[in-house]
Amino acid sequence: MNKPDVGPIPDEAPADLVIEDIVEGTGPEAKPGEYVSVHYVGVAQSTGKEFDASYNRGQALGFRVGGQQVIAGWDQGVAGMKVGGRRKLTIPPHLGYGSAGAGGVIKPNETLIFVVDLVEVH
Repeated sequence: MNKPDVGPIPDEAPADLVIEDIVEGTGPEAKPGEYVSVHYVGVAQSTGKEFDASYNRGQALGFRVGGQQVIAGWDQGVAGMKVGGRRKLTIPPHLGYGSAGAGGVIKPNETLIFVVDLVEVH
């Protein structure tokens, strides 16, 4: 898959995680406890600007679904995806980086929008 465009940015932040399937995958399903590889693009809702993208590094990110290795919005939002799928996740602050933000890149209480491509379930 090619690097996606995140598409329209919502004017208002949702109260809870919003999951939108862009492409339904046909491969193995990502289930809690399984190790997956994903490509992604992340955008801050307040600015509409990209803050991170695995595509820019040419390397997928690997993590264990539900293993608290990533933000809660990812653990919840990637579960149930199938390989080959593309999903848009709009993640409110309490499922992202909360009031702390992240390393000067993500401001406190920021809503995050990711387009995630499930590459592999290991």
